[in-house]
Amino acid sequence: MAVAMDELKRMARQALGQWGLPDQQPELLKYRENAVFRVRLADGRHAALRLHRPGYHSEKSLRSELLWMNDLRRSGLHVPQPLPAVDGELLVAIAGREPQFADLIGWVAGRQIGETGKPLEHSPGELAVIYRALGGVMADMHNAADRWAPPAEFHRPAWDAEGLLGDGPLWGRFWDCGALSASDRRFLGDLRPRLRERLQAVATHLDFGLIHADLVRENVLLDGGSVALIDFDDCGYGWRLFDIATTLLRNRQEEHYTLIRSSLLEGYRSRRELEEATLAHLPLFLLLRGLTYIGWAGERPELPDAADRMARYVGDARELAAALGG
Repeated sequence: MAVAMDELKRMARQALGQWGLPDQQPELLKYRENAVFRVRLADGRHAALRLHRPGYHSEKSLRSELLWMNDLRRSGLHVPQPLPAVDGELLVAIAGREPQFADLIGWVAGRQIGETGKPLEHSPGELAVIYRALGGVMADMHNAADRWAPPAEFHRPAWDAEGLLGDGPLWGRFWDCGALSASDRRFLGDLRPRLRERLQAVATHLDFGLIHADLVRENVLLDGGSVALIDFDDCGYGWRLFDIATTLLRNRQEEHYTLIRSSLLEGYRSRRELEEATLAHLPLFLLLRGLTYIGWAGERPELPDAADRMARYVGDARELAAALGG
């Protein structure tokens, strides 16, 4: 979504008019899959305006994300609150060079657990508390998803065998990126069918349902003793181990990774069953999650650190594949 900043801000102001909030200068916070702006509501509270990347999700899928967030809030989870526009709609269309949608969600207080690529600054005791709490909230989210009966029009992508290893994975063809060396291309091309066979052998025995799919450090906020989950942009149907693997993957190099892992699992198991036989497949899901980052980076060669990212992600995949015995 390569759009000039002036055009982005124009579209943001246009969108805000549909919430009865004209004459603001929205503050751009993030510009990646979506353009996210901080804005101020009529009562003075902050909110986040999201301009969704054209073509990334359908209108039905975007509406479904907001519906699930609303249900999670009804179940007592700390997630952003979708705010209806003047006409009552949660998602609005805005005029631009191509069809685009916007929504407005309530501001969520708190600080991120940390940033990817930077060592965590928490003490071991704090890490145990944080990740135990996150594990419990993750389990609560999965429990709430299982209780919910989505409406007939609900649609979200699936992080299933096709979404991860099919011909058109959700985050890109990780084995077929232009930035890959010939050696890496062969390695990943050979790995893909073997992983598909492994996944098919266990898939029907594993817990499957709605997942967040991107519970990385930046998407978990701490506010006192509460844990909030944000950025449901990639939520969909998938194995619950995928959520656990996503949280753990970028922590593997942390000095206290063993503590982080055990605390997360302890918190999860305090709210939801997780058998050892299921957990035995976590190395497979760590690798599957690692491969998604290769596909993601391969479709974004314009990033200033694209080459470094690709080298790091492929190195992670080789390490995880060796640990799996693949």
